[in-house]
Amino acid sequence: MTSRVFFISPAMSASLRQTRFDDGGSIDDGGAVRARAAAGSLPPAIRVLTSPGVRCRETAAALGLDGTATPELAGLDVGRWRGRTLEEVGATEPEAVGRWLTDPGSAPHGGESVQDLCGRIARWLVTAPETDGRTLAVVEPEVVRAAVVHALDIPAAAFWRLDVPPLTATELSGRAGRWNLRLGRPLAARDAG
Repeated sequence: MTSRVFFISPAMSASLRQTRFDDGGSIDDGGAVRARAAAGSLPPAIRVLTSPGVRCRETAAALGLDGTATPELAGLDVGRWRGRTLEEVGATEPEAVGRWLTDPGSAPHGGESVQDLCGRIARWLVTAPETDGRTLAVVEPEVVRAAVVHALDIPAAAFWRLDVPPLTATELSGRAGRWNLRLGRPLAARDAG
């Protein structure tokens, strides 16, 4: 049985625009418009999941999806850095930021390390029930990165080298032991005609 997991990154938000660690904020008006325009462009799915974060749930709703918030698919827990911009943290804790960006096992913010996130998403991919159909999952960009790290069996150090633009789809197909990857497909606006 082949599983297909279609990871969708959230629409644009002020946090993404400002390089702000997730602050629980909403998607912005432009992101909501683009997500609504892409509603109906996604392939049918037997289940729809979301990261529990606000912007993922709002993106799913704007896409016309009724998703189940799934704690295992939560974004990276950045501890005390939550809500701050990377620039702010870099100005007050430059060594900590440098360590965090170069050492996947580091968690100077007191939250979760990139390595821990990659392990959590790998466990989810391994234990997610195999289905004869597609799962759509609206998730934070870092969850998409972690899934790609696992699917390609690449070092967690490559995590920061993977860009995940807003409202793009990354597809994994296969099974727990072997995944194929199709990444970065922009969600197309529905044809208004």
